[in-house]
Amino acid sequence: MASPSPVVKVPSLGRFGGLPPKPLKAGRGFSVDEIKAVGLTVSEARLLGIYVDERRKSAHEENVKMLQEWLKAVKLGEASLPQPTLPKVLVIKPDRGRVFKGKTMAGRKARGLLSVKYRYTHSYKWARKQRERALRKRHEAARHKGGH
Repeated sequence: MASPSPVVKVPSLGRFGGLPPKPLKAGRGFSVDEIKAVGLTVSEARLLGIYVDERRKSAHEENVKMLQEWLKAVKLGEASLPQPTLPKVLVIKPDRGRVFKGKTMAGRKARGLLSVKYRYTHSYKWARKQRERALRKRHEAARHKGGH
């Protein structure tokens, strides 16, 4: 039995005449109020493998009941604990004063330097550009200059 997924209300959109197309949908995570109603903290919930959406303010009774039932099943041994759902941490190396740097997040993303393993490497950039040339894609040199 996997960790439960929360149920949230669907936003009402103008294209549906102000009515949602369906009443409920699966959410990104449980709200902080729902986690507290069960008697857990956010960090404890994440260590138990429960996804937490800190931006969501609503608290639904269905989600609280679902969490309580799942925690009882875990205590009785009927459900196994999934991996912890801790937030990702990006570590950015310090600037070494070299010429080629993607200084902003947009620049790093455009140059393909956001992957953790190959960040700040020229060889990755050159190999990537060569691959794009072979596939006849528009690579970084042709960007923002018009043409193909």
